Amino acid sequence: MLTSSILLFALAAAPGVREWRQSHEREILAEYFDLLRMPNVASDTANIRKNAEAIRGLLTKRGAKSRLLEVEGAPPAVYGELATPGATQTVLFYAHYDGQPTDPKQWQGSGPWEPSFRGTEEKGGESRIYARSASDDKAPIQAMLSALDAMRAGGQRPSVNLKFLFEGEEEAGSASLGKILAANKDVVKADFWLICDGPVHQTRRQQIVFGARGITSMQVTVYGPRRELHSGHYGNWVPNPAMRLARLLASMKDDEGRVTIAGFYDGIEPLSETEKRALAEEPPVEDALRRELWLGSTENAPRRLSDVINEPSLNIRGLESGAVGAASRNVIPAEATASIDIRLVKGIDYQAIAEKVTAHIRSQGYTVLDRTPTEDERMRSAKIARVTLETGYDAVRTSMDLPVSRQVVRTVESVRGPVVKMPTSGGSVPLSIIEDVVHVPMVMVPIVNHDNSQHSANENLRVQNLWDGIETFVALFTMPEK
Repeated sequence: MLTSSILLFALAAAPGVREWRQSHEREILAEYFDLLRMPNVASDTANIRKNAEAIRGLLTKRGAKSRLLEVEGAPPAVYGELATPGATQTVLFYAHYDGQPTDPKQWQGSGPWEPSFRGTEEKGGESRIYARSASDDKAPIQAMLSALDAMRAGGQRPSVNLKFLFEGEEEAGSASLGKILAANKDVVKADFWLICDGPVHQTRRQQIVFGARGITSMQVTVYGPRRELHSGHYGNWVPNPAMRLARLLASMKDDEGRVTIAGFYDGIEPLSETEKRALAEEPPVEDALRRELWLGSTENAPRRLSDVINEPSLNIRGLESGAVGAASRNVIPAEATASIDIRLVKGIDYQAIAEKVTAHIRSQGYTVLDRTPTEDERMRSAKIARVTLETGYDAVRTSMDLPVSRQVVRTVESVRGPVVKMPTSGGSVPLSIIEDVVHVPMVMVPIVNHDNSQHSANENLRVQNLWDGIETFVALFTMPEK
């Protein structure tokens, strides 16, 4: 239950912010659309720097001391700070400005780099903005910038020292984030970090998340004939790599969705009693999600989504072999590749779990290589798999019982009402990379809608979530100190 002082704070702060926003929506969206028009794939050096320079300028416009934090060969991180005289706490707000690669041909409407509206604002605030990174993760950046505008217009100032760090390589694995932080330890020093990434709860209630799953990923390629062969002349004699890969992948999970790789679930750090209680209090979402997603069944039934998110998972994120549809040909493919991601929970090392998956592939009779096999190797081995490991990081979970955890919950509830508290996010954020350098608590405060087509074509942001996010960040910028 909210205390009377917090309620008074909410009644005093929220209406003024809301009134300012309602009279400045056109300007907010114009600035936001300019940000969304810039392609932001981390490997696109020219455009990623254009994004960084633009965001740096937007921070400077709000009076922040801003600069780019750089290491050679990596997208810059955008840093800004606003000191508050007399403040005893420093809070750093993290988000990322890079986005997932995208194929414009898969998008409806104006495509990924020309934001557009769909829906009508008159119907419950359901108007949505469609563009790459509309939700993941430029929305919180815009909400923070607009929150600073709202505060200045209302004569408010932050109650804490504010720092901002906007990463440009999160969707590419944050390979350089640790180096950037290590080179700027004094610059990014703070009492705690607020991680502004991910969605609100599926019920549309605000949620506070106290950790994120780690991740590791790999590409697995198996081989058939040296070149594609006519399926009539050679079928039933030449091994088909697509079929072999299907069998290999099927051996990794049972029919209920449980991963069957030896030792896959070993080492999971148990949840605390507070975390278990938070999960028990979570509003149920499974029936609604099944209807929303047209699912006749789910894995690990009848367990809840939040329960299985607190376990590691193995996902096939893509398959490639031969061709389908109009491009189909009557051939035995030469090779088949699967792209796999593995989500981790606290207590499981990302390198160790990758080795367990590799050991499982060996147990299925494959010779495992980390490169393309030679002719001689292919002639000597009945089954070869090339396994290419990608970068990864471990899971992190902050205690819900820390004073700063309770401080964040009280503050967000002052404007959003009772929140859903989750021990960990289903997605992955580089918290372990951050923790290895700065060693401070991290709490996640997401603002975007859960049904945002994150990482896919037609990514979108429900406009009301942007408006709510502005109010949330004003509260956080002005939160009572511990």
